[in-house]
Amino acid sequence: MASFLTQSVLKLFLVISLFQISLAGRKLSEVVQDQPQLLTYHNGPLLSGKITINLIWYGKFKPSERAIVSDFVTSLSSTPPSQSNQPSVAQWWKTTEKYYHLTSKKSSLSLSLGKQILDDKYSLGKSLKNKQIVELASMGDQKNAINVVLTASDVAVEGFCMSRCGTHGSALGSTDGLVKAKKHSKFAYIWVGNSQTQCPGQCAWPFHQPIYGPQSAPLIAPNNNVGLDGMVINLASLFAGTVTNPFGNGYFQGPAEAPLEASSACPGIYGKGAYPGYAGNLLVDHTTGASYNAHGNNGRKYLLPALYDPSTSSCSTLV
Repeated sequence: MASFLTQSVLKLFLVISLFQISLAGRKLSEVVQDQPQLLTYHNGPLLSGKITINLIWYGKFKPSERAIVSDFVTSLSSTPPSQSNQPSVAQWWKTTEKYYHLTSKKSSLSLSLGKQILDDKYSLGKSLKNKQIVELASMGDQKNAINVVLTASDVAVEGFCMSRCGTHGSALGSTDGLVKAKKHSKFAYIWVGNSQTQCPGQCAWPFHQPIYGPQSAPLIAPNNNVGLDGMVINLASLFAGTVTNPFGNGYFQGPAEAPLEASSACPGIYGKGAYPGYAGNLLVDHTTGASYNAHGNNGRKYLLPALYDPSTSSCSTLV
């Protein structure tokens, strides 16, 4: 019986955290942690200084859908909101600053929304390999930037739904225009897919029924869009992994090719009291019935994953 229960819990966690995946695919045993452990610093650089976030939209997205993500990005570094708009996205993001305080190198990070590049003609087709994700990411500025590729619901991406909902990594930047470039510089990138029609039970939980485990009713998405609200959850997780482990030698636990990072170390946790199949005690919008845990810019509400807090060695939630 114990073995059966363990397998059920493992299956559920595979589904509900899937795949807020960074740098490489991750084995299930590496995703599920009974007790989060301290993430080790591997002495590599963290992203620091003024970093621009460029959004590359691949496929068809409505302007209202793009606004859900762009408002989230600007909310990461917004000024402290009024007491009535707490907890906030910016407050959630502050947990990542604690990783910078642990390093011997004095550094800080400032994020801002940069360019939004639209490729609604599917220039590379509707079935993409990993190398094509990097090609798309290269369309954004490659200096002091994170380039985010967001693929539409009708775009198939290598590994999407099977093992991941998104990924982050780094690639060699272009040396165009550099006369005496001694070496290529690296830039950080993220990819997240819209799972609404392909695998919402995997990549948009808890806004959709999970494939495995307890079948509690799905929560109402705060922006009334299961696909885009699911993308924000995965994007939030990958932002945290990108800034604290941008080049594979920052903060992580386990093998570098399948690391546990600031968010993926806390799978399926969104509020206090979370357990397999239950996202935790969340805030509820009295008008729409939507569940959320963070306020953002332009009156937005979002559901954001727990982050591993290195100061307390525990998974930190906003509510």
